Amino acid sequence: MKTNLLKTTVFPLCFVISGLLHGGVSLADEDSYRQKDKAESESGIAVTHGVMAGDIQENSAIIWARAESESYMHVFLQAEDGGKSMHKITRVTAARDFTGKIKLEKLDADSDYEYTVWFSNSRHAGKNVEKVNGYFHTAPKKDRAKALSFAWGGDLAGQNVCRDAEEGFPIFNAINAMELDFFIGLGDMIYADSTCTEQGKYGNSQIAGNYDKSANMNNYWAHWKYNHADESYQKLLASMPYYAIWDDHEVVNDFGPLHDTRSIAPYTEGEHLLPKGLKAFLDYNPIDESSDQPKRLYRTIRWGKNFELFVLDTRQYRDANIEADDQALKKTMLGREQLTWLKEKLKSSDATWKMIVSSVPISIPTGYPAEYGRDGWSGYDQQTGFEQELKDLFGFMRDEGVNNSIWITTDVHFAEVFRYTPFSDTPEFKVHEFVTGPLNAGLYPNRKFDTSWGTESLFFYGPETMFSTKTYAEAKKWMNYGAVDIDENGVMTITVRDINGEVLYEQTMYPE
Repeated sequence: MKTNLLKTTVFPLCFVISGLLHGGVSLADEDSYRQKDKAESESGIAVTHGVMAGDIQENSAIIWARAESESYMHVFLQAEDGGKSMHKITRVTAARDFTGKIKLEKLDADSDYEYTVWFSNSRHAGKNVEKVNGYFHTAPKKDRAKALSFAWGGDLAGQNVCRDAEEGFPIFNAINAMELDFFIGLGDMIYADSTCTEQGKYGNSQIAGNYDKSANMNNYWAHWKYNHADESYQKLLASMPYYAIWDDHEVVNDFGPLHDTRSIAPYTEGEHLLPKGLKAFLDYNPIDESSDQPKRLYRTIRWGKNFELFVLDTRQYRDANIEADDQALKKTMLGREQLTWLKEKLKSSDATWKMIVSSVPISIPTGYPAEYGRDGWSGYDQQTGFEQELKDLFGFMRDEGVNNSIWITTDVHFAEVFRYTPFSDTPEFKVHEFVTGPLNAGLYPNRKFDTSWGTESLFFYGPETMFSTKTYAEAKKWMNYGAVDIDENGVMTITVRDINGEVLYEQTMYPE
């Protein structure tokens, strides 16, 4: 069941006392808290940008929200069956733009939960303050075969194609109309190196962003706040689990750790942007930050017997795009540690389907301008790219029997489906790639692709050229996302859908 976004909840006295004990509050402070509660009941501390539940596993979840000021974030969790409940608290400060994340653990697998978030001036539970509800379902145990449905997409509010003054981000209405277990934000979920003006790229009236290209934390945060202010987006994030990863525009176009600087205003020459963009990404997404590796974004999500998701970080560890990629000096996009992790996880996984999230595409040439090197896996017409690393990974997957793997990618602002036969001597080894996007951004169709992987293009969806779309009404036709349905027997159906949720392409795959 999906919950309403806004709902005022009155808690039984036992839960209020539980919150007091959890916060270590003495009864001697009761009067002062009553006075603070009275002030809060008159003005309140607003939940400014909805709520999110992310990185859902069998027994844990991360709850995210943002307050309008420094305060205490409260999360009250209740199992839908009336069983397990808990109340947890954390402090939110200006250092993270008043965003907070709380990890809930010891949850039951394959179970429905409703949570309520509010903010107060103290660790006291608070009364009569604004409360916002959200919902999530935990992942089934790895030995349970259960039907699964989810969607994914990327490229949101880029190239001054932003929140329409009347419709906002209309594609989320279609996604909200589906019965989904979760949504994957596949990257470029902000365009920190772009702006949003009152008139959009395609002539429509927009909600202005009132921010500059991101050269400081305030502007990075402002981009996230702008996108998350959309009502239909908030509804999606409150009603299902969200798995987040970044691509380049969460920082700056085509960035990596060795090429994340810019010299033209508002940027400062020589100043690295990756740390700022990464901090903002972690502040505004429900990522489970490990104390051992707090900046690690790559991870796996297991969802029952039939499915495992492998989320890659294609940005934080890559060599410079402009460097040559050859057999003597292999470039890396993933970095040695992440590549080793990926191989080990793929080899040990007994899931029926293994889906790999790579924000950058396999064979479509990316990177602008081209003389700065290719940004995706393939060099296409250059000796750049990261083909040697991908060839090594494909070879490992073939040798270990990881067949018919599914890759989902974005970045290019059109949809395309590929089937690869990368090794001519083992034609039974196949790889499928589903490229989707944009959710809401500029359109840049490109029919070129690298053929060195035994490449077959099965489907293409985009305008004739980047200049052939003149109005926002025309542009909306080309906005798209991907969706997956897996039944209890492991039969997978993947679709590419338009802005209204209509199926543009469908492919059914059977487990071997």
